[in-house]
Amino acid sequence: MTLNELPRRLAAIVEAVEDHGANDPIARRLRELGFVAGEPVQVVAHGPLGAEPILVQVGFTRFALRHAEAKRVRLRNGDAS
Repeated sequence: MTLNELPRRLAAIVEAVEDHGANDPIARRLRELGFVAGEPVQVVAHGPLGAEPILVQVGFTRFALRHAEAKRVRLRNGDAS
């Protein structure tokens, strides 16, 4: 499952961020923001009519991501504890 497919308020764990090419700046930035393996994540809200942006919480921090960015974050089901 990817982050853009995660239902609202359902806890999951980041498995990996997919790189699209060597030295991918978007994947690198997502990892810098905290989307690293083992971190708890959930979708808090969606933009109007389920559109962009997606409000995502990773750890204790919230970010607004586009669907294309959220699609790069692979998840595994799980409890954050």
